[in-house]
Amino acid sequence: MSEGERLTELAKRRGFYFPSSSAYGGAAGFWTYGPQGAALKSNIEDAWRDRYVVKEGHQEISAPDVMPEPVFEASGHLDGFDDMIVECGECGATHRADHLVEDNTDIEEAESLPNEEVMDLIADHGIECPSCHTSLADQPVDNFNLMFETNIGPGSSSPGYLRPETAQGIFVEFPQLSEYARNQLPFGVAQIGKAYRNEISPRKSLVRVREFTQAELEHFIDPEEDEPPLADVADVVLPLYSAAAQESEDGGMQELTVREAVDEGVVESEWVAYYLGVSKEWYERIGVDMDRFRYRQHLAGERAHYASDCWDAESEVDGDWIEITGFAYRGDYDLSKHAKHSGEDYTVFKQYDEPITVERATVDPDMSYLGPEFGGSAGAVADALEALAERNPDAFDGDEVTVEIDGESHTVPVDKTNFSVDEVTENGEHIRPHVVEPSFGVSRIIYTVLAHSYETDEVDGEERAYLDLPPEQAPTTVGVFPLMDKDGMADLATDIAEDLRTAGLSVTYDDSGAIGRRYRRQDEVGTPYCVTVDYESLEDNEVTVRERDTTEQKRLPIDGLADRLEQLASGELTFDDL
Repeated sequence: MSEGERLTELAKRRGFYFPSSSAYGGAAGFWTYGPQGAALKSNIEDAWRDRYVVKEGHQEISAPDVMPEPVFEASGHLDGFDDMIVECGECGATHRADHLVEDNTDIEEAESLPNEEVMDLIADHGIECPSCHTSLADQPVDNFNLMFETNIGPGSSSPGYLRPETAQGIFVEFPQLSEYARNQLPFGVAQIGKAYRNEISPRKSLVRVREFTQAELEHFIDPEEDEPPLADVADVVLPLYSAAAQESEDGGMQELTVREAVDEGVVESEWVAYYLGVSKEWYERIGVDMDRFRYRQHLAGERAHYASDCWDAESEVDGDWIEITGFAYRGDYDLSKHAKHSGEDYTVFKQYDEPITVERATVDPDMSYLGPEFGGSAGAVADALEALAERNPDAFDGDEVTVEIDGESHTVPVDKTNFSVDEVTENGEHIRPHVVEPSFGVSRIIYTVLAHSYETDEVDGEERAYLDLPPEQAPTTVGVFPLMDKDGMADLATDIAEDLRTAGLSVTYDDSGAIGRRYRRQDEVGTPYCVTVDYESLEDNEVTVRERDTTEQKRLPIDGLADRLEQLASGELTFDDL
C-alpha cells in the first residue's frame, strides 16, 4: 500500500475526511471532513490565524464566495485562469495534459511549457489515455478555464463566479479596508475561506480538488520605504531549490539563512524572504517534517505575469512534491487593474514629513475649440492632454501638440491647451501600494501533516500505528477511560471528562472494549494524552496518565489534573517533568 493509499484509508476509517455525497455516486474533487478532520482543520487554521494575523498585527475579513463577473474581468481570471486539457479521441475522457507528461516522463514542471511543446511530448513519449489506453498522440492540447460560473439572482442578466482564490475579495475592497487601517502603510489583510476551481482531473484526495480552503495574507506596502523586520528571521535556515538549480544538470537544493539568501540574491525580495522565514518556523510548529520540505522558486515560464518573484513551499508525500503555499511579490498589478476597471481610487495618501514646493505642469483645454474640432472625442482628447502634461511637459514646447487615442492621432494648437507650469506646495502624494502575498492551501497542509505525522512502532509485541501530531494540532487533547464500567469507575471517569471539558480541553470519553484497544484508537487519531480511572483511583484520587509517543504512564492526582494537561499541551511542561 502506498503512503497516499494508506493515508486515505486511515482518513476514512477514523473520520478525518472521505468522498462527499457517496450515497449518490459522489462527485470527484469534493471531500467531507469528518469529526477528526474538522477538528484538525480548525486547529491548523487557528494556528495560522495566531501567527499571520494576531502576531503580525494584521486585519482579517470574510468576503463572499460568489462575486460578480466584473471582478474577474478586472483580475484577469476570465481570460487567463486556464489549465491544459487533452481529450481522448476514443473514449472522450479529458485529462490534465501537463500532469500526464509529469506522470510519464522525468519532467517535473510541465505546467511551465507551451501547449504545443506538451502536445509534442505526449506524442514523443507515446502517452496513452489513462481511461482506455488509446494513444493521445496528435490530440490537441487546449486551454480550459477553471472558473465555476453561476447567475446572481433570477435569469442570466447578472453572471457571477465562485471565487477561484480568496485574494480578490481583499483586493476589490481595498478602498474601504485602507480606511480601517487609517491609510497608514504597511498593513495586511488576511482571510481564511473556501475557493473553487473546476479541475480537469481531480486526484490524490485532498491534493487536487474542486473545493478547498485557502488562508491568504495580502500585505500592502510602500515599495520605496517599507522594509520587513528581517532581523527577526535572519538566522532561520531555508531549504531552497532555486530556478537556476532546477535548470542546471547538477543543481540541487541548498540551505541558506534568510540573510544569506537575500545577500546572495537567491531570494530577490526581502519581503518574500521574510515570509519564507516566518513560515518555515510555522510549518515546524504544526508538524511538517523538515526532512521532507523545501522552497522551490518558480521557473520563468510558470511565474504569474504580475509577479516579479515567486516561491512555493513544497512537501514530499508518496515520492511527489506537493505545493502547499505560494509566496509572491505581486507589485501593484491587482490594485491597478481594479482601479482601471472600476474607476475607484485604489491609492493611499502618503504624507510628507515637511511640505515641498514643486513645479507642476497643467493644462486647461479650451473646450469651445475642442468640441467643434473633435466632436465626441473632445473629452478623451482633453484627458489625453492632461496626462501628457503630467508625463512629458516638453511635448508642449512647440506650436502644436499631438495625442493618440485608440490608435488615432489628434493635433491641438498649444495655445488652445492653456498649458502652464506653476509652483505648487504639496503636503504629500497619492501612491498605489505594492502587495506581498503568502497564500496557503489549508487542505494540502492537512494532507501533509497527516502524512508526515504517521508513525509505526511495536508495543507489547504488536505493531502500533499512531499520529505524531503536536498537541496544539491534535483533534482531541485527551482521552478519558474507565478501566471497567463498574464499581463507580465509569461515574468518576465521566466526572473527570466533564471537568476537563469545562477547563477548555478537547476530550473524548471511551468505555468500549479492552483498554489496550482504546489506547490504540486514540493513538491512531493523534490524541497526545490518555487518562485511565482504575480501582486505585477510587481509593487515592489519582489516575494514570499515558503519553502517546512513548506510551509511558504516570500517576497524577485528580486535583489539578486539568492544569497539568494544559501545561503539557502548551509545552510548558514535558512528560518527564511530571
